[in-house]
Amino acid sequence: MSKIRITKEFTFETGHALYGYDGKCKNVHGHSYQLSVTVIGEPITDTTNVKLGMVIDFGDLKKIVKEEIVDPFDHATVFNKNTPHVELAKELSDRGHNVILANYQPTSENMVIDFASKIKARLASPIQLYAVKLRETGTAFAEWYAEDN
Repeated sequence: MSKIRITKEFTFETGHALYGYDGKCKNVHGHSYQLSVTVIGEPITDTTNVKLGMVIDFGDLKKIVKEEIVDPFDHATVFNKNTPHVELAKELSDRGHNVILANYQPTSENMVIDFASKIKARLASPIQLYAVKLRETGTAFAEWYAEDN
C-alpha cells in the first residue's frame, strides 16, 4: 500500500509580544495565523471500516487541531511566562482577556514546535505527523518536519 500525506488548513487570530526583542515585535501586536497540518499514513483497506480509503477522517484531524490549538489560541494573547510580561498578562486576564502564558518566547518557530508536540500526542498509531506550517504573515512562516526531528 502507498503512504499518503493529507493536509488540513486552519486560520486563527492571535496576539503576542516578544520580550527583550530589538524590533517592533517587542510591542503587543497580532497576526492572522494560517496553520497547515500534514499527516502521513496508509489508507484504510478494511472494507468493514466506515473510514475505508481514508488515512484519517478530515473531521477527526480538525477536532484534534481545534481542541489543542485553534480554540485556545484564537483571539488570545500569548506571552512568555518567564518575563516581566507576566504582569501585563495578569492585568489583561483580570479584565477578562484570553491570555496564554507559554514556557517559551512566542515566536512562530517556538509556536510551531509547541503545536507539533500537541498534535503528535493526539494522533493514533499508525498515523504520524509529517509536517506543521505556521504562516504569520503573507510572506513569513515557520515549518516543522518530522524527518528533521
